Amino acid sequence: MDSLHLPPAHAARGSVRLPGSKSISNRVLLLSALADGVTEVKALLDSDDTRVMLESLRRLGVVWERHGRSDDYRVVGAGGPFPVKQAKLFLGNAGTAFRSLTAACALAGGHYTLTGVARMHERPIGDLVDALRQLGARIDYLGQPGFPPLMIRPAEPLATPEVTVRGNVSSQFLTGLLLAAPLLGRPVTLRVDGELISKPYIEITLNLMRRYGLMVERQNWTVFSVPKAVYRSPGTIQVEADASSASYFLAAGVIGGGPVRVEGVGRDSIQGDVRFADALSAMGGRITMGDDWIEAAAPASGRLRAIDLDCNHIPDAAMTLAVLALFAEGTTVLRNIASWRVKETDRIAAMAQELRKLGAQVVEGADFLRITPPNAARLTPHATIDTYDDHRMAMCFSLACLGGVPVRINDPKCVNKTFPGYWDAFAAIVER
Repeated sequence: MDSLHLPPAHAARGSVRLPGSKSISNRVLLLSALADGVTEVKALLDSDDTRVMLESLRRLGVVWERHGRSDDYRVVGAGGPFPVKQAKLFLGNAGTAFRSLTAACALAGGHYTLTGVARMHERPIGDLVDALRQLGARIDYLGQPGFPPLMIRPAEPLATPEVTVRGNVSSQFLTGLLLAAPLLGRPVTLRVDGELISKPYIEITLNLMRRYGLMVERQNWTVFSVPKAVYRSPGTIQVEADASSASYFLAAGVIGGGPVRVEGVGRDSIQGDVRFADALSAMGGRITMGDDWIEAAAPASGRLRAIDLDCNHIPDAAMTLAVLALFAEGTTVLRNIASWRVKETDRIAAMAQELRKLGAQVVEGADFLRITPPNAARLTPHATIDTYDDHRMAMCFSLACLGGVPVRINDPKCVNKTFPGYWDAFAAIVER
C-alpha cells in the first residue's frame, strides 16, 4: 500500500482556492441531464465521484462535453427521462451518484443494472428502494437484500399520491426521490418517517431544484410536495467551492496560528457545512467571513476548548472536529453522527481507532464519539494512520502533523474521490 510521510509542522498560514462541491456537482449534473435545454456548468469538481456520474450519464444517452476551462462543461438535457433504455452503470463508492441515479433510473422506463465497489455494496439502499416501489418501481437486489447491486426494470406506475421514506439513515434517499419525482409527470407528496438527518443536504437539493424551475413546498422537515413540472435549464450555473473541504484548512488555521483563508465559499453559501466555522468559533478560533471567503486563526489564548455538539447540521465537516479535539482542553463530544456508520467506511469505528493511535482516549457509541486528548496534547509520534479507502479520513488526519509530530498516512490517493489536489494544497499552507 502507498503511504505518505508528513513531517512535523509547527504553523499554518496562507490561502487556498477550493475545488467545487461534490454534493452540488453531482446534483447539478443530474438536474442538467433531466432538464429541457442546454446547461453551461462552471467550476464542476473534477474527482472520482463526478467522473463516475459523468460516465453514467453518457451511458444513459446524455450528451455532454468539457470545454473552455478544464472544469467547465456543457450538458444537453434530455427534457425528461434518459434516452437510452438499457445500460449497465458502475458507480464506484459514490453514494450521492448511486442513490440519485437509482431513483432516476427507476422512473425512466428502462432496464438498468447499477453496481459499485465492494464497500458500496455494503451501504444500505433498502429504504430508497421501498419508497420507489410505492410508486410502482420494479427493482431487484442482485446480492444481499437491502443493498446494491441493483437491477431495475420499467416501472408499472401507480397513482400513489403520497410516498413514505425513512429519514434516519441517509438524507440521500430523500434527495434521490426529490430529484427524480418530476419524471412521474404528476404531483407527489414525500413524507419522512422519523427524524431526518443531514438536513442541510436536503436544503442544497431544494435550492438547486429551484434553480431549474421547480419549487417544492416543505412542511417542517416531514412533508415535501413536488408539483407536476419539467426541469428547465438555468442556462449557466456556477458550482460553489466545497464547504466540507474548507474544514481541513480552517482547522489548520486555528491549530497552526493562521490566518488561513479559504476562497470560493462564504456567508452566501447554500452548503450547511459553512456552519463548521461556528463550531470553530465555539472552540475559541477567531473566524472572519466574507461573501465568498472564510478566514480562521488560532484563539487569542493560544488554546482551543472542548465542545459538546449535535452535528446533524455538519455531518461531513464534523469529522474534522474529531481530530481538532486532540488539540482542545477537555473532552469533546460529537453527537447525532449515526450516519457516519454507513459512509465510505464505518467512520465512527475508524475515527476512534485512528485517534487512539495518536494517544487520545475515545469512547464510541451508536451515534456519538467522546474524545479526550492525550496529556498536555502531546500526540504520539510516528503514528501510521489507516484511511479505509475514505477520502475524509486521510484529509482529517493530515492535521495531526500540526501537533509537531511526524505522521504517516496510508493510501493517500484516496483523496481523489473529492479533492485530487489536496496534498499539494495542504503542503502550501503548513510550515515545517
